[in-house]
Amino acid sequence: MALSLQEQLLKAGLADKKKAKQVRQQKQQQARAQKNHNIVQTDQAKIDAEQKIQLKKENDLILNQQAKQQADKKAEVAQIRQLIEMNKQSKGKGDVPCSFTDGIVIKRIYVSQRVQKHISQGQLAIVKLEQGYELVPSPVADKIAQRDPSVVVYRADNVVQEQQSSSENDEWYADYVIPDDLNW
Repeated sequence: MALSLQEQLLKAGLADKKKAKQVRQQKQQQARAQKNHNIVQTDQAKIDAEQKIQLKKENDLILNQQAKQQADKKAEVAQIRQLIEMNKQSKGKGDVPCSFTDGIVIKRIYVSQRVQKHISQGQLAIVKLEQGYELVPSPVADKIAQRDPSVVVYRADNVVQEQQSSSENDEWYADYVIPDDLNW
């Protein structure tokens, strides 16, 4: 049978019997005191391990939230792409230029006369799909704008509202007539 560590140390001469007896008595006294007085002995290693477990749980929670946000963003992009693909309208033959701004850049797509009329009346909106631009009905553009407003590039009803608010602020231009057939 294998010898205990204490017996091995005694046999090797690294510890003496008197010291071994003292250690044994101290352990027994601590055990009795714990048993009789319900003394809880704190173990630093146990506390450190619990803290590490708690930190790991918090980190896992943060990582799970980030993964969920990324998954939600991917789902949102897929929904927008699906809305555009299912509801995109034909641009027609493409003989009339329709200019709009995408951020600070002026872009131009060529559409038919009928489609340009629908765009200017606010029935169609221009949305960005990956690298190109598509036309969708205004109610679909509303749904897309709820998910990501940056995808809806041009809506005639938004432009009209912006012009009305700016014209209220700039009443001193009222004496000058601006032609409404201006095409840029």
